[in-house]
Amino acid sequence: MSDFAPPVLPRCYRHPNMPTGRSCTRCGRPACGDCLQAVTIGSQCPDCIKASRPAAAVRAKDWNASQNALVTRVIMAINIAVFIWVLIGDTSTAGFGSSVSSREVDLGLNKLLLSYNHEWYRLITSGFLHFGILHIAMNMYLLFQLGKLLEAPLGRVRFGLLYFACLLGGSLGVLVLEGSSNGLHGGASGAVFGLMGAAAISMHRRGINIFQTGLGATLMINLLLTFTIPGISIGGHIGGIAIGVLCGSIMLPPPGHKQPQWLGYAVPVIAIIGSVIASINIVG
Repeated sequence: MSDFAPPVLPRCYRHPNMPTGRSCTRCGRPACGDCLQAVTIGSQCPDCIKASRPAAAVRAKDWNASQNALVTRVIMAINIAVFIWVLIGDTSTAGFGSSVSSREVDLGLNKLLLSYNHEWYRLITSGFLHFGILHIAMNMYLLFQLGKLLEAPLGRVRFGLLYFACLLGGSLGVLVLEGSSNGLHGGASGAVFGLMGAAAISMHRRGINIFQTGLGATLMINLLLTFTIPGISIGGHIGGIAIGVLCGSIMLPPPGHKQPQWLGYAVPVIAIIGSVIASINIVG
């Protein structure tokens, strides 16, 4: 009768003191259970797992492509952050009081404030200022819906440019139509109205009757409220929708119509520059 020596197990390549009967299904090196990770087929060692991962640039590109309406969400986040910042300074700005807080004055749009200190940043900051929870809730809801509709066909950069073109168009409209008012203006509604105008143009060119969609009813209701309810900025809404229609008519061509790619970037940039220059000239 012969004596047989027990088999000698190989050692884990990462833990030399750990015998193992398992190995990586990709490279074949012995590895213990603590090192091996289950994959689609078999188990792999940490080195093979790392080597099989896409490069950082590829992972970033894949993550970026998976984010729906990313610019829309970022703009919403900025609006909400500004609202919270104002609310921290004065809780009455939630909509339960009638006074205007110092932080609202710091961001709001008023021709006298512009002419006195030339604080041109107000042309933009006023578009992120909201007076009460209902005000921001309605604007953010519409922004989210319109962003889902427009950001994909336009692309993130062009959508962002369109948004700020409409925002600054709304600020220009305030100065043109309500420059003599002592009120403080703010809100994303100028930009939102502009997006509604651009979306309406896009739908019309695709043969869609907007009045048979939710967009048509939303647009008509908001226009009715603009002209019937006191305290709503007529100039901001009209200025925003005018820029939105103008830019959308070029940035969102009819199906099958080819145009230079640069034009979709140039038009909102020209609208932004033109709105700022016109605002400066009005204020003097």
